[in-house]
Amino acid sequence: MGGHSHWAGIKHKKAITDAKRGKVWTKIIKEIAIAAKAGGGKPEDNPRLRKSIEDAKAANMPLENVKRAIRRGTGQEPGVTYEEIVYEGYGPGGIAIIINVTTDSKNRAASEIRKILDQHGGNMGSAGCVGWMFEQKGYISISKEAAKEEELMNLVLELGAEDFRSPEGSEEYEVITAPQDFDSVKAKLEEKKIPVGTAEVTMLPKNEVNIGEDNAQRVLDLMESLEDHDDVQKVYSNFNIPDAIIAKLEK
Repeated sequence: MGGHSHWAGIKHKKAITDAKRGKVWTKIIKEIAIAAKAGGGKPEDNPRLRKSIEDAKAANMPLENVKRAIRRGTGQEPGVTYEEIVYEGYGPGGIAIIINVTTDSKNRAASEIRKILDQHGGNMGSAGCVGWMFEQKGYISISKEAAKEEELMNLVLELGAEDFRSPEGSEEYEVITAPQDFDSVKAKLEEKKIPVGTAEVTMLPKNEVNIGEDNAQRVLDLMESLEDHDDVQKVYSNFNIPDAIIAKLEK
């Protein structure tokens, strides 16, 4: 099971778990504020803001919270000022990790992220140490029950996707786009009534590192600890844990 598809699934489950809702809302509010600050407060002119508002709706966040976060981002309302930082590092088994952080305290965030990596058999690297191993791409998952493989492949390539994948053992097809084509391909799929699962602009690894049973639990624990940190928005990695090992760990 690849690093991206595995964590996309975990994040989706977290977003609909009441116990995690407060944490999820906090992360989304930060993303809305940053998106509004960077690209303005109008969703129709700001794809990043539009996506974060969609995430807010999916997490059942009240509309007033969304509006307040936008106003804070555009400077119309006082509030905490957030800064975006990208940390890079390594985990058990030599996996590469990119951690996107939004924080009001750069020093605190760096210290705490480094501590999490150290506690789980990883270490912080210098800027750019693993970034070259990833590519920014649009990623859309579609349930294999929703469409026939050949028909869907022909359709998404016609709509402007770069690649179509049908991973063995997975219940989902994967559609890969250039970042600038992501919104268009997603909208066209929705127009054709094809249900979309995970849909985001993400960092996909160029190559994956296979993780055996000896390191699998350590990798998953590290990823979950990073995800649970309030300042962490996204975590990307290049690990691949076989489904058989995942199933054994879940027992």
